[in-house]
Amino acid sequence: MSWDAFVESWGESALTTVSFFWMAFWAFALGYVISSCIQVFVTRERMRRAMGESGPKSMALATVFGFISSSCSFAALATSKALFKKGAGLAPALAFMLASTNLVIELGILIAVFLSWHFVVGEYLGGVLLILVMWLIVRLTLPKSLEEQARQRAQGEGGQGDPDDWRELIRSWDGWRRVAERYFMEWGMVWRDVTFGFTVAGVISAFVPREFFTWLFVGAGSGDSLPFWQVLAQTVVGPVAAFCTFIGSMGNIPLASLLLANGVSFAGVMAFIFSDLVVFPVLRINAKYYGWKMALYILAVFLVSLVAASLALHYGFALAGLLPQGGASESVEPTQRFGVDYTLFLNLLFAALTVGLWRLAHSGQDDGGGHSHGGGSPSAADRLLTWLAWASLAWLVGGLAVWAFTSW
Repeated sequence: MSWDAFVESWGESALTTVSFFWMAFWAFALGYVISSCIQVFVTRERMRRAMGESGPKSMALATVFGFISSSCSFAALATSKALFKKGAGLAPALAFMLASTNLVIELGILIAVFLSWHFVVGEYLGGVLLILVMWLIVRLTLPKSLEEQARQRAQGEGGQGDPDDWRELIRSWDGWRRVAERYFMEWGMVWRDVTFGFTVAGVISAFVPREFFTWLFVGAGSGDSLPFWQVLAQTVVGPVAAFCTFIGSMGNIPLASLLLANGVSFAGVMAFIFSDLVVFPVLRINAKYYGWKMALYILAVFLVSLVAASLALHYGFALAGLLPQGGASESVEPTQRFGVDYTLFLNLLFAALTVGLWRLAHSGQDDGGGHSHGGGSPSAADRLLTWLAWASLAWLVGGLAVWAFTSW
């Protein structure tokens, strides 16, 4: 690669990263506001009554609440942790996480633009299948001791105890100050993962040849009648490809359209889209919340669930004669994501809300409550990730400067 080509790709990489975060900021903020309110105002007793067991009612409530919240994966992690910490069962907490990242209206709109209605139906129907398969796996395999250990770790992370009267607290200035403090604590937990993950996504988008992703999928481009083992292989490789490109489902939809255009099966593309919760940044955050044993258990459950759901969708559509044909729209340019649209107004709204919460969090006396992240000195992994996050920021600043210079 020549120096001029590298510089051009550097600028494109940085702009892509910023444009992806631009698309996701309001969803981050919404998810963390919801998470903070749950942690401050919802008592363990109320949560146990609503979602404390893994029965049909709890699962249905978790799915509906997740659909209403419709957040990105990082925000869904925080909200799910808040639910679990307050006494919800693991299966309902995971159902909320899956629903809030897959049963998402704006994701369906993006899929309709880049792919086709088949994938819109697959996204919503597959989201329900994911939850059902996950529920079955958890009921059959979850050790009770593992769930209790994870809950104790989540509750030991810090934060306010249950309020004596949540109605009084929700009307008080102090209650909302606690919400503001929790809001910035949630950002503090994940800013390094988000910064590094989004930067890597931009680098891969600009520097890695697109042919690499189609090479990963065995049998891609060989026609509609793939043998089962090739469909299965593509479905398993989907999470691997998503791991390499991770910024969440919203940012992966253009790449999903590329996979379809190059002959990847319906199951492989759906597995790729469903994989925003089985990548390393999510695994690491879950490990921070619940410990590595529970984080790896959740990863295994989600992997099996998304492969099973994707295969069921593929062969269900095949039986109905509805498997989509190859061909998709080209991905949008990064600058086209900065339009005057709902994203702009939602970002302005939540930016203003964030400023207001910042002022609120720093008002009144500081009682020290809720500021503990578990104590102790940072681990070697934490220090490495911090370094990578700052290096990512330096890369982005340099790339944006290069892009501005070459554009003007």
